[in-house]
Amino acid sequence: MTSSTASRGRVRVAVVYGGRSSEHAISCVSAGSILRNLDPERFEVVAVGITPDGSWVLTDARPESLAIADGRLPEVSGESGTALALPADPQRSGHLVALEHGAGEVLASVDVVFPVLHGPYGEDGTIQGLLELAGVPYVGAGVLASAAGMDKEFTKKLLAAEGLPIGDHVVLRPRDTTVELEDRERLGLPVFVKPARGGSSIGVSRVSNWDELPAAVAYARQHDPKVIIEAAVPGRELECGVLEFPDGRIEASTVGEIRVAGVRGREDAFYDFATKYLDDGAELDVPAKVADDVADEIRQLAIRAFEAIDCQGLARVDFFLTDDGPVLNEINTMPGFTTISMYPRMWAASGIDYPTLLAAMVDTALARGTGLR
Repeated sequence: MTSSTASRGRVRVAVVYGGRSSEHAISCVSAGSILRNLDPERFEVVAVGITPDGSWVLTDARPESLAIADGRLPEVSGESGTALALPADPQRSGHLVALEHGAGEVLASVDVVFPVLHGPYGEDGTIQGLLELAGVPYVGAGVLASAAGMDKEFTKKLLAAEGLPIGDHVVLRPRDTTVELEDRERLGLPVFVKPARGGSSIGVSRVSNWDELPAAVAYARQHDPKVIIEAAVPGRELECGVLEFPDGRIEASTVGEIRVAGVRGREDAFYDFATKYLDDGAELDVPAKVADDVADEIRQLAIRAFEAIDCQGLARVDFFLTDDGPVLNEINTMPGFTTISMYPRMWAASGIDYPTLLAAMVDTALARGTGLR
């Protein structure tokens, strides 16, 4: 804890949300939930929004203004507050300075940053690199783990290198236009076509006929020029949270399950953006109804995956449970924190309520401090 924190008596936390990615709105919703649940006795919150075009603003956002209401998605605008910047200067560590009126004036000084940013330009190591340069402690994974966890191709490479079970897939780089016949035969149908660096199921399509592939790739490329095509893995969708504590312990949460098959009257439905956030189409079981030995295996694999990408702070690890055992799908280094998100729900089922969970994350960031990880 810094001397300025000690003199104030509370830790000043900058909750940074919004951002330039397609997941802007979900970041806002996550931030609203965090603002509601950070303990005001311990933490003084500074809300910093990033507009879709990348401008930073100091806001007075309230949780209710950052919720999805009547299908309306929240958004940070330039009119949301005062334009500011975080200098990449460790001698001005934690200073948020004005850009316009009174340019250079320190608007706020913070002890730690909670970057609740989902997707590229936030969850992918970019803001983590800025915070490293600025010498500011922050919640979550460092530059390498954030970048690796964001890119599904490299997540799978690292998991496979550790001998962890992953699903079959191919990657289409910007210059690639089609999937070779031998790859099609190996993958089979259906396949899922995804932006390689994205989340919240934005830009994802289920392809059940290869004639549908060009449109699915074009849709994914609206969000990322690199596309990953994954073979469907028949099995149950399970998730597990991983949390690092201030003393360095790493623990895994109760396992949760997402049940989607047949929602909205479709047998081919999957856990897409609408199902996750708009129409309550999925059923979430926490804890998952699995045998104890299966739950233990999932928790052990989640921690191994966390360590395989050199993660810190927190992560949610997603699995398919097949007849042959668990298959790792992906790692989310800054999972959703909305009121329906699995990560806080799984930890609540593990005996750690939402405010305690957030406090542990901030305390871990402060205990780690700055410098090489």
